[in-house]
Amino acid sequence: MISKLTKCILLFLLAPPMVFAQSQKTNILVILTDDLGFNDVSYYNQGDVRTPHIDALCRDGVRFDSFYANSPVCSPTRAALMTGRYPDAVGVPGLIRYHKHDNWGYLKPDVPLMPGVLKRYGYTTALVGKWNLGLEAPNLPNQKGFDYFHGWLEDMMEDYHDHKRHGVNFMRKNDSIIYPQGHATDLFTDWSVDYIRKAAQGTAPFFLYLAYNAPHFPVQPPKAWYDKVMARQPGIDPKRAKLVALIEHLDDGIGRVVKALKESGRYDNTLILFLSDNGGNLDDLANNQPYRNGKQSMYEGGIRIPAFATWPARIARGTASNEKLMTMDVLPTLQAIVSGQEGDGYDGTSFADILFNSKTKMQKRSLYFVRREGGLRYGGKDYHALIDDGWKLLQNSPYAPLELYHLEADPYEKENLADREPQKVNALNKLLMTYIQKGGQTPWQRPER
Repeated sequence: MISKLTKCILLFLLAPPMVFAQSQKTNILVILTDDLGFNDVSYYNQGDVRTPHIDALCRDGVRFDSFYANSPVCSPTRAALMTGRYPDAVGVPGLIRYHKHDNWGYLKPDVPLMPGVLKRYGYTTALVGKWNLGLEAPNLPNQKGFDYFHGWLEDMMEDYHDHKRHGVNFMRKNDSIIYPQGHATDLFTDWSVDYIRKAAQGTAPFFLYLAYNAPHFPVQPPKAWYDKVMARQPGIDPKRAKLVALIEHLDDGIGRVVKALKESGRYDNTLILFLSDNGGNLDDLANNQPYRNGKQSMYEGGIRIPAFATWPARIARGTASNEKLMTMDVLPTLQAIVSGQEGDGYDGTSFADILFNSKTKMQKRSLYFVRREGGLRYGGKDYHALIDDGWKLLQNSPYAPLELYHLEADPYEKENLADREPQKVNALNKLLMTYIQKGGQTPWQRPER
């Protein structure tokens, strides 16, 4: 919970409605990358990847070294980000897709989302980039609180230049189908820069959710960026070089967005949150070290993500926190910041206190992770993980046995203790089942068309 001291500071400094003019309130920029590995930013990895713009942002604020995505894949994590709830509790245990036979989620239509919450406090709201929380009414971005949407509705693009999935164009400007030319990363960057410049001309604070597709496969960096990596690092695996180039191209785009904030005079009073939706994809040679496995996995490499917050006017530079935070904590945090109150109905918890004092400790709680998927590997079933008091119980597919790790002593999950600690397995499984039962109260299939 947000402390009384922080609440008083926020009420005075952050200009909630009817206390100070709207122009004094902070702007909010949430940058969500797609499948960015924990160690694929150079503020951690000083080896083969260079992300100077991301690094500079991170140095300007507080780094989160134990930040978790709510799921090892994208739609559930995005649902948690937008609602502050566990993803199955809002109907999104798995990926929302175009084809009904391969669709594993349907966003609960009446649940409040981040843009709608922020609009209560005078914010203009925009989404640029990937949505992946609904392809039809009533779950389209403009129907869920975004004043402006310029981006992509579906899960993945099959080509960063062609912008289609299953032969269908899912690019939109608000509710209109559009046919933009260019690499998707450049398009989302350009559209964000344009939005920031226009928003800076008004008096209302803005919320921009910038959700890049990169570096999600297909790994298609612009040739010049790939050539630069190959020339810089002779002997690098060409497959790895492609991913590094796509990440560095993404970093350049983020640099251009930050430059627009600075040129508009909005940078100092903009809270920027940087996240990934899950761990990096090992098939693309993503680097999630030192953690085990990657995207789709309930091991730490699938759910630990690079994350930080920057707000020059308020957050101390060069700080770090090792508290266990989750994607679903972002909305309660933002509501606490803009209103002085965390709000009700969230599964997540505000970490606003950590922004202002990185040594702050979170209250003890359990962390629950879920994913549902189809195909022969998953069979339409879900699988889970639970972290509680330093222990982690996980099942890495619906057909796999439960595994137990003591994260405090074994953060890299090298020793499965399930056979040696049956009582702990039983106790954690009982707790896990309560989360599964709660999530099961919400339908996850969309109604018949």
